[in-house]
Order: sequence, then C-alpha cells, then structure tokens
Amino acid sequence: MRVSEIFYSLQGEAQAAGLPCCFVRLAGCPFRCTYCDTAYAREEAAEEATVESILERLRVHSCRLVEVTGGEPLAQAETPALLQALSEAGWSVMLETSGHLPLDRIPPSTAIVMDIKTPGSGHPGFHAPNLARLTPRDAVKFVLCDRNDFDWACARVRELDLAARVPIFLSPAWGVLQAAELADWILDEALPGVRLQLPLHKVLWGNGPGR
Repeated sequence: MRVSEIFYSLQGEAQAAGLPCCFVRLAGCPFRCTYCDTAYAREEAAEEATVESILERLRVHSCRLVEVTGGEPLAQAETPALLQALSEAGWSVMLETSGHLPLDRIPPSTAIVMDIKTPGSGHPGFHAPNLARLTPRDAVKFVLCDRNDFDWACARVRELDLAARVPIFLSPAWGVLQAAELADWILDEALPGVRLQLPLHKVLWGNGPGR
C-alpha cells in the first residue's frame, strides 16, 4: 500500500471528535477538490507499506481508535483488507471517504464518515448505492464553501431523508467560509438532524501534516 503518513492526534470530526485517535493517511486521490487540505497526500512521494507493517507501527500507541483516511483511501484496492485486519487486531476502525467509490467491500465493523462533495468542491455528488451501507453509527459530512453549497447540502438532506439514516455534520471549508456565518444559516434553516462541525484539529494546530 502507498502511505502518506501515520500519526497520533485527536479526532477532529464526526461523533468521535475530541477523542485520541491514530490516523493512517493513505496516498493518492483521483479528485482535485478546490479546498483540498491534504494535497501533499496525492502530490508528494509516498512510502510503500504492507498491512502488517502498518499494524506494527500503530501498536506503539495504547490508543485503540484508528481512522483510515486520505487522499481517497478507497482508491487503493488493499484498503478493505487493511480495515479488516485492524478490526481483527482489536481497533475500533473509522474510514473517511468521499463516497464517490463503492462501499460494498468495506467490513461491517468499520464506521464510515462519508464526506459528500458539494458544488464548491468541484466534484459534487456521491455513489448513490452507498446510502444503503450507512447506519446510525456512521456519519455524513458536507464541507461548505458558500451559501450555494449550504442550500445544496440542505436539499440533499431533505430529498434523501439523511437525518433518518445518520448524523449529519456541516463544516466550513477552512479559510474559505466563516464558521459564524454558517452557524447563522443553520439556525435560520433549523433543519432537523443537522449539526455545525468545526475541524477541531485545525482549530488547535492549524492546517499541517501530522495533526
């Protein structure tokens, strides 16, 4: 597998926000989102690793929550095997994905954070059959660039009845949309099941690798 970085930090997003978490950031992504904050994961040289070597590096931490992210982690064919191996080794496993690629090979033990891309990202939408994979322990998030993105996300929440399936998080694109402005929109819209999410890791440490 191609790995960009492995590190220990606080989970910054979704239901597990604030919890200590190990991260495996896989390299490579077929998308070029306008607000991408991990371009280094697709542009810089990555190291080659096996599933076992990844597990070995994670074992130095007592933490047993791990997130596999990217880039787009499902761009690598070995990712489902990594998720399964982590679960079998005793980790609580999360996967963050755009949802553009099928989730049918993801182990049921993996909690999914599906980052549905908005028009402002340049890659709006997701693979529709993935909705059937989501359960209340998973999450859907929208990273928003502007009011158009907000209205688009609210329309998807309504038409897909997302609040009946999963927790929903709306997050401002870092450095693009002011959190207070998004908060006002959420209050005015009063859409059930929708929560404001600030990327905690960025609030604490800024936008850099290893955090």
